[in-house]
Amino acid sequence: MLAFKEPRYERQFTARVWQEDEWFIAQCAEADVASHGKTEDEALANLREALELYFEPPTATIVPRITSIEVDVDAA
Repeated sequence: MLAFKEPRYERQFTARVWQEDEWFIAQCAEADVASHGKTEDEALANLREALELYFEPPTATIVPRITSIEVDVDAA
């Protein structure tokens, strides 16, 4: 099994922030990710964490079995 570390880099995103009742909502304009907090700073910090998780590469927990299958296809 090969193991390698993905290169990491920083990227800037645009955040929309507004208040709904006692919560501040922070939404990323470039990705379908949003979060909230009791303050604007907390909402932005939570959005930052949500974006880091959103863009984190998936890790396989189970090694998939690769196999071949045959399928009959009628020629038209």
